[in-house]
Amino acid sequence: MRLSSLADYAVVTMAAAARHCGGMARVNATSLAEETGLPLPTVQKLVSKMSSAGLIESSRGTGGGFRLSRPPRAITLADIVEAIEGPIALTACVDHGKADCAVEASCHVKPHWNVVNTVVRDALAAVSLADLAASMPDRTAPEYHGVVADQGAALEGTR
Repeated sequence: MRLSSLADYAVVTMAAAARHCGGMARVNATSLAEETGLPLPTVQKLVSKMSSAGLIESSRGTGGGFRLSRPPRAITLADIVEAIEGPIALTACVDHGKADCAVEASCHVKPHWNVVNTVVRDALAAVSLADLAASMPDRTAPEYHGVVADQGAALEGTR
């Protein structure tokens, strides 16, 4: 599984926005493009998608720009990825409403994909925008390993 470049850029852009949007402060796409090194049209497209997803609020005119719609701790990596990619679904049989698998009727693996999909989504949901906006995570911290260990245990239970 690989995120699209646009989803990756959305994470970078939202992390930069979180560093600037404390309280009621607003930031504009031009300053985020400069800070992140992303092209302005890409940042503008991302701002539009994040606004449609309800992750940011934008306003035009003097003093305009955008700000996060809720605190960075309340926005997750899963929220950002889903705003760009849609619902997280590792296979078609996990993606509700899509049934284009040729072996679906006889598949013995299908029941396990929901568990795997849930673990992946939960892992993304465990990382907040505040975490992403911070400098470097402390990979030795117990909570960092606890998330990884909990997800590994959940996968073990599916075998």
